[in-house]
Amino acid sequence: MTVIIRGGTVVNADRAFRADVLCVGDKIAAVGENLEVPPGATEIDARGQYVMPGGIDTHTHMQLPFMGTVTADDFYTGTAAGLAGGTTTIMDFVIPDPKQSLLEAYHTWRGWARKAASDYTFHVAVTWWDPSVHEEMGVLVREHGVNSFKHFMAYKNAIMADDETLVKSFRRALELGAIPTVHAENGELVYQLQQELLAKGMRGAEAHPLSRPPEVEAEAANRAIAIANVLGTPVYIVHVSCAESLDAITRARARGQRVYGEALAGHLVIDDSVYRHPDPEFARGHVMSPPFRSSHHQQALWQGLQGGNLHTTATDHCTFCAAQKAAGADDFTRIPNGCGGVEERMAVVWDAGVGTGRLTPSEFVRVTSTNAAQIFNMYPRKGLVAAGADADIVVWDPEGTRTISAQTQHSKGGFNVFEGRTVRGVPTHTVAAGKLVFERGELRAEEGAGRHIDRPAFSATAA
Repeated sequence: MTVIIRGGTVVNADRAFRADVLCVGDKIAAVGENLEVPPGATEIDARGQYVMPGGIDTHTHMQLPFMGTVTADDFYTGTAAGLAGGTTTIMDFVIPDPKQSLLEAYHTWRGWARKAASDYTFHVAVTWWDPSVHEEMGVLVREHGVNSFKHFMAYKNAIMADDETLVKSFRRALELGAIPTVHAENGELVYQLQQELLAKGMRGAEAHPLSRPPEVEAEAANRAIAIANVLGTPVYIVHVSCAESLDAITRARARGQRVYGEALAGHLVIDDSVYRHPDPEFARGHVMSPPFRSSHHQQALWQGLQGGNLHTTATDHCTFCAAQKAAGADDFTRIPNGCGGVEERMAVVWDAGVGTGRLTPSEFVRVTSTNAAQIFNMYPRKGLVAAGADADIVVWDPEGTRTISAQTQHSKGGFNVFEGRTVRGVPTHTVAAGKLVFERGELRAEEGAGRHIDRPAFSATAA
């Protein structure tokens, strides 16, 4: 397929300029003024609009088996929803059970992902340790294009990694030229606080944020950063939700440590009042970890993005329907943790960021696409509108509006944490791998069209 995007303003992370963009096959063939239109090309009129790299969501969970159930979105419905919102690549997670082979789990997730409508790639979680894990990390890096490994410091008695596992896995990642990523919450503290709250008779969703206060996240973030500093490895902190964790990242970066932070669209705009909503179903719908925080944390996260101490925006897209969430109706610890957002992230970040003057359009591109591509070694294939890059492009109308609703979303689950929010700034067209897959509300996602994106290792210190 040949696509030419006419008359728009190309916005990359470093600059914006007026140009046409020609896509031939799955690559961008040319970027320049007054490009010749090849015969039979699909032409997109982008006058008055921005032409930007397709979004990269660094944190999704499609078809995830979790807390006794499986997320409502599979790899097709979740990636299709992402395309409707301008996200053309997702970074999902392979999460082995304790004692399960990492390679076995990886091949299971690769099988599930064959139906993806957009490009995808995987972080692989290290949930336990023995010499086989050491070996399989090497195989994943050398043979399967994995260059990031996830560590859950939360979820005691399930997938929580203890300090021994963190140290050994961080060291192995450094040897292989891979980057460790961390879910920073002190799992032991969370468990103890949960038991105390239940003993006091607090069983509803309002207890969820009380069991995971900012200090619980900050302790784990500080610990992960300290371990990484001793070992000399970079580290990426996922879903930073509070000022205290951001402070830990900021201090480390000020002394020259390579620490990267990720913010979720939801944490940027939603506060913890949702857990005190009179409708228990509504409150349960917002249960995720870390939880939504009190309002001053949102301002801190925006300052982190503006100041360059937070680098990416994601969603932790992990959808459960009301019936699934109701499993915890009488015990908040049994509510499946997770919310959606892969379709809404780009518009929410634009509206609350660019629309308020917090971010420039180029900074928006940086935190929704380019930084992710660079941190995880997909750049310049991803995260850039330039000749030779993948033809993953979103055409963006800065004046277009949309009122977000579960009734009109493409994602499954029947709930939307951004319900009723009217955003200014929306995608009009999405091009993925050179194909026009979304046009002014019409989604043309194709099951199985997505490709696995291999991510080469960075410089390694050992084989």
